[in-house]
Amino acid sequence: MRAIREIGRWAADLLWVFYPELCPGCGRSAARAKTCFCIHCQQQLVLGNMCFSRENEFTERFWGRIPLESGAALYFFQHRSPIQRALHRLKYQGQAHIGIQLGRLLGGHLKRSPLFQSVEAVVPVPLHPDKEQMRGYNQSALVASGISETMGIPILKDALSRLRFSESQTRKRRMDRFDNVEEVFALTRPEAVEGKHILLVDDVLTTGATLEACGRALLKAPNIRLSMATVAIANTKMR
Repeated sequence: MRAIREIGRWAADLLWVFYPELCPGCGRSAARAKTCFCIHCQQQLVLGNMCFSRENEFTERFWGRIPLESGAALYFFQHRSPIQRALHRLKYQGQAHIGIQLGRLLGGHLKRSPLFQSVEAVVPVPLHPDKEQMRGYNQSALVASGISETMGIPILKDALSRLRFSESQTRKRRMDRFDNVEEVFALTRPEAVEGKHILLVDDVLTTGATLEACGRALLKAPNIRLSMATVAIANTKMR
């Protein structure tokens, strides 16, 4: 068995030499490490380190708005940073594999935290079907798939639905974001989440308007416990 593992590692190293994965932050070859980013980009990333604290920068954004078991973001979002470039490539340049990679990283952090040990299923923030068809995939569902794989829990892609095609949140101001997602999401499979500890997943937390709207829809199911996670958390002043 040990010999087989050694052969597998040797084959993986050889494959890496000829077909290296590209760093999503800069487009150069990524270092062989427990991350998809190269060493240079890793040095620029700012880890959130929120998953071990019940009260943190993530959860305080929802105080008085929605009941959360736990919440965490993997990185702090910074302009012109590797995480901004990676998320841009994921959302707008068709590089769907980046979503899986980032989800695996996020899932690895959550898996080590006792606050997320009882999570039973992952629910991604849904896109409207028309928008998903235009983009070719739902980036939040890709992140959720990476988390599902790493944490060994199911992903429920159809538990929530987006009822209307709302405008992008990217360039909207704080209050406009809340207006833009009001009554946009619906719980379509209450039996799938009833009585479970659910992890709601998105790519970036800014004002929390989208996650709050999705969370309120999920909380209509009986006896649900809700946690949230994102790849990055942005400053609330970000437009």
